[in-house]
Amino acid sequence: MSDDIGGATVNQLLAALREEEYQRLIPHLEEVDLVSGEVLCEPGETMTEVYFPQTAMISLVSIMENGSTTEISLVGKEGMVGLPVFLGGYSTTSRAIVQIEGTALKLKGKILKNEFNKGGELQKLLLLYTQALFTQASQNAACNRQHNIEERLARWLLTTQDCVTKNELHLTQEFISQMLGTRRSGVTVAAGILQQAGMIRYTRGKISILDKEALNTTACECYRVIKNEYARLLKPE
Repeated sequence: MSDDIGGATVNQLLAALREEEYQRLIPHLEEVDLVSGEVLCEPGETMTEVYFPQTAMISLVSIMENGSTTEISLVGKEGMVGLPVFLGGYSTTSRAIVQIEGTALKLKGKILKNEFNKGGELQKLLLLYTQALFTQASQNAACNRQHNIEERLARWLLTTQDCVTKNELHLTQEFISQMLGTRRSGVTVAAGILQQAGMIRYTRGKISILDKEALNTTACECYRVIKNEYARLLKPE
């Protein structure tokens, strides 16, 4: 199949579809520009549309009663937002919020559900992706409990870079602290350590990854566990 729609890089799940299935979806796919901070779905809200990110990155976050947030998982060009649509639950307890602006392909939920029910390649890919996302969420939970903020920040930056394939990430320390479920002061100290070691450069609202190999060495094993599982489950046949 073609690897672009309107000149943009296609989401990897869509790119892995057989031509026949992909052609059935094309008339229903709408390319949209997503803005940083935009909320795609709130907890308990019925999902009527799903999103296949291209250059955007979306966070699925848990929200406590006091308003504090912690990231459950990241979704970039390797995945999609809207699992409850084809799993049958239609809503979730998490918020889907755009973390890095960019493009995505939007599809009506009923179209996805109909195609999923045909039992073709799309169904297989979405079920494998569900397992990969579950791995990410469960590993992140363990990571938040077991590893220090420096290791977690390195892991998170590497995962973010993988999602958007960019070395410059437009992110604030406040936003990162919310995603990691920790204090901003902790992120400031950890970012300072990584910057002093020459792994990143941080300026207001932007983090540049300078030494990915060193960042990979600093990151906890959770980054490699998640990355390897995505590769295993979603590798092209």
